[in-house]
This record gives sequence, structure tokens and C-alpha cells, in this order.
Amino acid sequence: RLAHNRKVKMITGKQFKITYYSNKDAKHITRNALWDSKSKYFESKNGNNCMTYWDIDANGYRTATKSWSVKS
Repeated sequence: RLAHNRKVKMITGKQFKITYYSNKDAKHITRNALWDSKSKYFESKNGNNCMTYWDIDANGYRTATKSWSVKS
């Protein structure tokens, strides 16, 4: 496990799996993801930790908020 809701140095071009709780689906979801040049960590205006990454499964950028886990 690489991260759980904290900043970890990610490797550009490396694939990983991210797991987070989806309020919309009311369950935990795991996705295949990629860290690229547009991926980033940031803090929202509400003070929540956020991570933007390329979602390979959905073919688009997604942002995990509050809590997530990352596995290589």
C-alpha cells in the first residue's frame, strides 16, 4: 500500500489502483489509474485533501476527496 489519504511521491507514467468511498454509489470503488503530468494533490476550499488522477477504466480525469487508498 502506497498511500492512505496522504501525499506520497507518485511516479509519472506508473499505473496503480485507487480505492475510495463513493457517496453517489454508497459503496467502496476500486479503479485502475495512472499518474501523469496533470495529476496532482491539492486542498479544496473546504479544507479536504484531494487527488486528481487519470482513471483508466472511465477514460478521464477523476478527483478523489477526503479519503482514499492507493496500491501499486
